[in-house]
Amino acid sequence: MESANQQQVHALYSHHHGWLHGWLRNRLGCTHRAADLAHDTFVRLLSARLPPRLDAPRAYLCTIAKGLVIDHWRRRDLEQAWLDTLAAWPEAEVPSPEHRLVILEALVAIDQALDELPAAVRQAFLWAQLEGLSCPQIAQRLGVSLATAERHVAKGLRRCYALRFES
Repeated sequence: MESANQQQVHALYSHHHGWLHGWLRNRLGCTHRAADLAHDTFVRLLSARLPPRLDAPRAYLCTIAKGLVIDHWRRRDLEQAWLDTLAAWPEAEVPSPEHRLVILEALVAIDQALDELPAAVRQAFLWAQLEGLSCPQIAQRLGVSLATAERHVAKGLRRCYALRFES
């Protein structure tokens, strides 16, 4: 027996899947990727708690789909940066395809985790990790106290460390 939520998602799918697929295809330029993201949109709906009455179902679907499109482009950009990095490595040091995929998945998870942080925290953490800036240098760049810069970097570290326990 289907739950009320499943029935509602089924009705949304029946009435709006074709439209959503077309909407996504126009934005992505790829019917296969559009089909994947339309599917993912409805999968999200199955795990979400829908309001009892949707006054604007297409707007609701667009909101979810837009987030998935943004995630798609971010992942694509991250993947391209990773491939560019690999291309610069000596052939003997390039990891196996399996290991490359594990690293890419870790990069995606870190990117998502850092995106959830406030901009100043994310920036402080990235300056510390990628540019090797000290907390006094970060404090000066951000125009904050040393203690605030230290808290920002620590918060970024804690967020990345927490990823180990989320998967």
